[in-house]
Amino acid sequence: MQSEKVLKRKFNSFGLSVLHFSLSLLVLALGCENSNKNASPADQVQKLTEENSQLQNQIAQSGNENQQLKERIQVLSGLPQGVKAENIYNLSSIKITRYTNLYDKDKDGKKETLIVYIQPIDQNGDIIKAAGDVKVQLLDLNKKDGPALLGQWHVTAQQLKELWFKTLLTVNYRLKFDVAGKVENFKDPLTVTVTFTDYLTGKVFKEQKAIKP
Repeated sequence: MQSEKVLKRKFNSFGLSVLHFSLSLLVLALGCENSNKNASPADQVQKLTEENSQLQNQIAQSGNENQQLKERIQVLSGLPQGVKAENIYNLSSIKITRYTNLYDKDKDGKKETLIVYIQPIDQNGDIIKAAGDVKVQLLDLNKKDGPALLGQWHVTAQQLKELWFKTLLTVNYRLKFDVAGKVENFKDPLTVTVTFTDYLTGKVFKEQKAIKP
């Protein structure tokens, strides 16, 4: 599996990191020896004690990271033969739902908020909470002068997982963006484009939808 190979590469690189770390300790010790010639014994002991404490913390942190990599490799290696990431779930498309549009959230007569509803769809046609990275663009394709791009936004996977929205009828990701000053007159249809990068498989899905006043 691709994920397992990546983890193994990280685990192997840990050995090189330890070697580099040891060389750094040697250089640091030589530097301390030269810089501490004029320092009093008490100052030298204090400084070396502090440096030793810092190095011990760094070693402990590296050891924890190494243990976590070992555990993740063990879990991935324990999967049945032939099981791939795509078999856990297989995202086949994304859908921008019909509720995607501009809204007047503060009731001042101006539509200053773009709300985009996204549904990841698997191979069976079911909506799934796929983890991914999302890029959104708002375009005015009817604009004759000036750029057609009115705004663009990036939602990380960490941010996206907090945006899962459930109703009595359906579930989806709900993304909200401030478009105040970006859309002067919402009289003609605009276009919303979404690029969804699935974090499990690395597949990239693109979809666009026209929104009307």
